[in-house]
Amino acid sequence: MGKIIAIVNQKGGVGKTTTTVNLAASLSLADQKVLLVDFDPQGNASSAVGLAPSLGGDQATIYHALLGEVTLSQVIVETGIDHLSLAPANPHLAGAEIELVGAFAREGKLRAALSEIKHRYDYIFIDCPPTLGLLTVNALTAADSVIVPLQAEYFALEGLGQLMTTIDLIKQSVNPSLAIEGIALTMFNGQLKLSHEIENEVRQHFGDRVFKTVIPRNIKLSECTSFGKPIVLYDVNSKGCVAYLDLARELLENTKRARQQQQAPAPGRSPEIGG
Repeated sequence: MGKIIAIVNQKGGVGKTTTTVNLAASLSLADQKVLLVDFDPQGNASSAVGLAPSLGGDQATIYHALLGEVTLSQVIVETGIDHLSLAPANPHLAGAEIELVGAFAREGKLRAALSEIKHRYDYIFIDCPPTLGLLTVNALTAADSVIVPLQAEYFALEGLGQLMTTIDLIKQSVNPSLAIEGIALTMFNGQLKLSHEIENEVRQHFGDRVFKTVIPRNIKLSECTSFGKPIVLYDVNSKGCVAYLDLARELLENTKRARQQQQAPAPGRSPEIGG
């Protein structure tokens, strides 16, 4: 079954969509089957892979799947990048916040939609909107784990506590298995003392829940989205591309380690023989 990871931060401009798209594309290069779920009404993740749907026409989006008008299979399109598929979004998705208010089990709509196709993928990434509203709650309810992109500045730290509280509430109420996959430091400027101070503070507080890989502030990462390409197709030699490839490698290693731990026999028990 595919591992569902929500990329969440209620603060905008911290590299959330950049992280979602480039991490997904980097894993697809490692022959992982990846689905990118654009769950932000701005549709930036769709645009970043060159497939932004228009408001008109008959193209189904994640909005229609969320409301149960179509299945998620009818929404998914291929990106032109091997092993990377997309469930696109457009501004209509903003209406779902209102339309689902009175719905039964409204926080579980995305989880129900994903259940149909989860087995087809190794990883499913959900690019969340920069709010802690109903769409983000749906993403956290559906997810196995969360990646938090965190810009290396003090203002970004201020909202982290609120986000962690929201994640704890989701765990207590509707998704007890939700885990923190990791905090990814983004837009890191190694020449600034402030960036290193933020890194030290985050690592001291969250320990090994912070990814070792740090994403640098890199102009190529900003440019590639306007061309509708992940960084691996835009400039594979850039510092930004190298960083996301390293982050993908780290995620794969963490996933492998976690699965090995799950399969290991419990302490004090011998493996059963013959079944």
